[in-house]
Amino acid sequence: MHQLLNSSDAVRIQTATLADWPLIETFHRSCSEQALHRRWGRTWIVHRDIDRLLHHSSCWIALHDADGVVALGSAGPVSRQPGVFDLGLQVADVHQRRGIGLALGRHAAAHARSRGAHTLSVYAEASNLPMLGLVRRLGHPTEIRQGAHLDVRVPLSGAGAACPTTPAPPPSRR
Repeated sequence: MHQLLNSSDAVRIQTATLADWPLIETFHRSCSEQALHRRWGRTWIVHRDIDRLLHHSSCWIALHDADGVVALGSAGPVSRQPGVFDLGLQVADVHQRRGIGLALGRHAAAHARSRGAHTLSVYAEASNLPMLGLVRRLGHPTEIRQGAHLDVRVPLSGAGAACPTTPAPPPSRR
């Protein structure tokens, strides 16, 4: 488990398992239909969806001391492209813009890199500005428009370079 924020309202990342389904289901019920549609392409998530996600990728939940699960992240070779890990993120509406998604994205990037991936991929609606902004903060992406969507690729050589729980080391003075 990794702590994300240094405050009384600490948020921690932990690996998700199917046993976390009740927490994940409660989390999804707290998300707006718009947020669910942006992440899943629909507004209702079922047990089978999470089972498939866990089967094809590594998943994490971000836990808030008072609110339970406030975010879900995943990364894995879902598209089956060699060296590419696909990133999925969803943060509860009321917890957005607090750095939780970025911390999960960095965690996922470090995980993908440690598994030999060279690229993190996100396929998102071009109108999903929060997700696109977050991905752009992970590195220097290339973006290919595909109709109303963007296929965004972030090279992992620099993405998520600092662990979300550990500050980056100071630059060397040579």
